[in-house]
Amino acid sequence: MMLFKLSAKNIAKSIKGYAIYFFTLILGVAIFYVFNAIDSQTVMLDVSKNTSDIIKLMTGMLSGVSVFVSIILGCLIIYASIFLIKRRNKEFGVYLTLGMGKRKISLVLFFETLIIGIISLIVGLVIGTAFSQLMSRVVANMFEADMRKFEFVFSRSACIKTLIYFGIMYVFVMVFNTWTIGKCKLIDLLNGRKRNEKIKNKNSIVCIMVFIISCVVLGRAYYLVTVGVNELESSMDILIPIMLGIVGTLLFFWSVSGLILKIVMAKKSTYYKGLNSFVLRQISSKINTTVVQMTIICIMLFVTICVLSSAFSIKNSLSENIQKMCPADVQITVGKEVKNDVTNNKQVKVKSILESAGCKIEDEFSEYVEYDTYKTQKLTLRDVVGNSYNEIAKTYKGITLNSQEDIMKISDYNKVAKLYGQKTFKLKENQYLVVANFQGMVQLRNIALKNGEKIKLGGKEYSPLYRECKYGFVNLSGNEENSGIIVLPDSALKNAEVYDSTLVGKYNTAPKDEIIKNNDRITKIMGKKTYNMISINTKMDVAEACIGIGAIVTFIGMYLGSIFLISSAAILALKELSESTDNKERYLMLRKLGTDDKMINRALFKQIGIYFMFPLIIAIIHSVVGLKFATTILAIFGKVGLLGSIILTAVVLVLIYGGYFLITYFCSRNIIKER
Repeated sequence: MMLFKLSAKNIAKSIKGYAIYFFTLILGVAIFYVFNAIDSQTVMLDVSKNTSDIIKLMTGMLSGVSVFVSIILGCLIIYASIFLIKRRNKEFGVYLTLGMGKRKISLVLFFETLIIGIISLIVGLVIGTAFSQLMSRVVANMFEADMRKFEFVFSRSACIKTLIYFGIMYVFVMVFNTWTIGKCKLIDLLNGRKRNEKIKNKNSIVCIMVFIISCVVLGRAYYLVTVGVNELESSMDILIPIMLGIVGTLLFFWSVSGLILKIVMAKKSTYYKGLNSFVLRQISSKINTTVVQMTIICIMLFVTICVLSSAFSIKNSLSENIQKMCPADVQITVGKEVKNDVTNNKQVKVKSILESAGCKIEDEFSEYVEYDTYKTQKLTLRDVVGNSYNEIAKTYKGITLNSQEDIMKISDYNKVAKLYGQKTFKLKENQYLVVANFQGMVQLRNIALKNGEKIKLGGKEYSPLYRECKYGFVNLSGNEENSGIIVLPDSALKNAEVYDSTLVGKYNTAPKDEIIKNNDRITKIMGKKTYNMISINTKMDVAEACIGIGAIVTFIGMYLGSIFLISSAAILALKELSESTDNKERYLMLRKLGTDDKMINRALFKQIGIYFMFPLIIAIIHSVVGLKFATTILAIFGKVGLLGSIILTAVVLVLIYGGYFLITYFCSRNIIKER
C-alpha cells in the first residue's frame, strides 16, 4: 500500500513531465476505439444490403489494420517508458541508497504504469466515444444513409478490444521496466545525467562525399518513381526506389549533421549571435542517435503525408466520377444465345429479350441506345501499334500486347456519345480513330497514332483520323478505365460477327425507390435467360461501389496516417524532453553567467524548432515526388486533384504535429526552470 501511495505521489508531482506521455496514450486509445467502433456505430444506419456488405468489409479491414497499429503504439509506449526511466535515474539511485531493493522500485514503476494506464484508458475511451458519434455521422454522410434511426451508441466490442490490446501493451511495458531496473547499477543511476555523449567531429571531406552520394542515391530514387517509372517492370520493383530513398535519407542526415556546425561556425556573425553557439552545440551533443531517429521520423512523416493526401484524393475523385462516368441508369450486355447445337448460335438483342418478357422499352426508358461490339483475333493491340512496337517496348518494359481490341461502328459509337453528351465524330471509308480515357493506355496508344500506324481488317487498310486518342467511353464505370476502342466506318464491319450486344438507357422515373425496383425487375428478367455472356451494370451499383472504395481507402488512410503522425511527433517530443532533462545543469550555468530567461527560452524554442522542422522539411521534399508517383498509380480513379487533399493534410499536420511541438516546448521550459 505504501508503494502504491508513493507511485501516486510521484505521478502527481511529475504531472508536467508526464504530459506528452499522457497525451500520446489518450490520443492512441481514442483513435483506436473510434476506428474499431465504426461497425457498432453503423448498426442503426438505414442502408442497402450492398452498402451494408461494404461497411462490414471496411470494418473487417480496419480490424486487421488495428493489429499493425497496436504494434506501433506498443513500441512507442516502450520508447516513452525509456524516457521516463532515464529522467528519474537519480531518483531511483537515491531509493537504492536508502535501502529500497530493485524489486520494490520495480513495483513502484508497476503501480505507476498501472495508474497511468487506467487513467489514459478511461479518458481515451470517453474522448473516443464522443468522437465516434461524430464518426458515425461522417460514415452516414459518405454512404448517403438515412440518419433518422440514429441514436447514441457505446461500442462494447470496440471497448473490449481496446482494453485487451492496450492491456497487453502495458504488460510488456511493465516487464520491460522490471528488466531495465534489474540491470541498472547504482553508480550509473546517480551519475546518469552527468554523462554526456561524446561529440564525434566528422571529417568534412568525408561528409561532403557522403552528401554527394546521398544526393545521387535520392536522385535515382526520384527518377525511378517519376520519369523512369516504366522501368519498374513488376510490383516488387517498387521496393528498389523505397530502399534507395531510405538509404539516401540516412546518408543525407549523417552528412548534413556533420556539416551544419562547421558551416555555421565559419560564419562568425551568425554563430556568435545570441545563444546560437549554445543551440548548435546542444544539437550536436546527441548526434549519433539523432541521425537514425531523424531518418525514421522523416520516413514516417513522408508516409503520413502521402497516405493522407492520396486517401482524401481518391475519395474525392471517386465521388466526382459517379456523375461523369455514369451518365445513364443501366447497361445490359449479352453474348450469343447458348444452344445445344453450337452451329445455330445466334446473337440476341437486349431489347427483344426485355420485350418478350412483357417489358415495354418506351415506358421503361426516357432514352436508350443499342449497340454492338466486335472482336477478332486478326486485330490485337500488337497489330494496332504496328511498327511502333519496338519504341513502345522500350518505354513500357514487360508489357504484353496480345489482347484483342474492342471494335465499334462509328454510327453505334456516335449514338452512345450523343446519349452521354460526348463529342461525336465522322470517318471516311479508309479512316479509323481510337477513343480512350485511361491515361496509361492513352500515352501508349498515342505513340503509335503519332507515327501514323495503319491497321488492316477484312483485306482493307485504314489510317488514323487523329494522331492521338480522343476522350470517350461506353461502359458505365466509377473510374476512367477505357483502355481503347477502335472505331471504324460501318462498312468495315458489315459482315463481321458480333461479339456482344448492349443496351444502355435512362429510366423515366427519378425517385430512388423506383429506380431500385426497375433494377430488380430487369435483373430478374435477364436472370431467367441462359446466355454465353451477360452482365447488368447500374448507376446505383457503381455509385455504391465507388463510395465503398472511397470510404475504405479514406478510413484506412486516416487510421494509419494519424498513428504514424502521432508516433513520429511523440518520438521527437520525448527525445527533446530527455535532452532538456539532461541539460538542466547547462541552462542553470547560463543563468549564473547572466543570461536572462527570455534569451534562454528563445534558444530552447530554436533548438526544438530545428528538431521538429528538419525531418518535416525533408519529408515534404520526398512527398512532392511521392505524390507525383501516387498520381500516376491512382490514374485509374480518374483525374486526381491533390490540392484540396494536400491542404487538408497540412491542417492535420499543423494540429497534431504543431500541437506536439508546443507541448514539448512548454514542458521543456518547465523542466529547465526546475531548481
